[in-house]
Amino acid sequence: MKQDLPMQNEQCDCRCIHQERVDAAIEHALPQRENEQTATLFKAMGDPNRLRILWALDHGEMCVCDLARFVEVSESAVSHQLRQLRQLQLVSNRRQGSILYYRLNDDHVSSLIHLALEHLRAEKNI
Repeated sequence: MKQDLPMQNEQCDCRCIHQERVDAAIEHALPQRENEQTATLFKAMGDPNRLRILWALDHGEMCVCDLARFVEVSESAVSHQLRQLRQLQLVSNRRQGSILYYRLNDDHVSSLIHLALEHLRAEKNI
């Protein structure tokens, strides 16, 4: 695991531009649209209630009523969160009679959550 120097100042002690590094960063930069979409995705997953919903759905389908009980907020609030998650293609739904079940849209969503947890848990072991 990489270990940084103790945090002192977050800036260099001198000002020098390493143009080759700047050029490489520019060459590999995300297109603006993808950058904005990725930021929106992380912002959506950054809300504690939406993350709790995604975590619950990582373990199986649930309806709005179940999710509201789990997250301890109103069904209306959960519906609002699910609408946002569905627009970002993080969750999808299916209707069975009068019940609307939600699930993670694909394995990538689960992978993002688990990778974040793996990162956080590894940082604790430094």
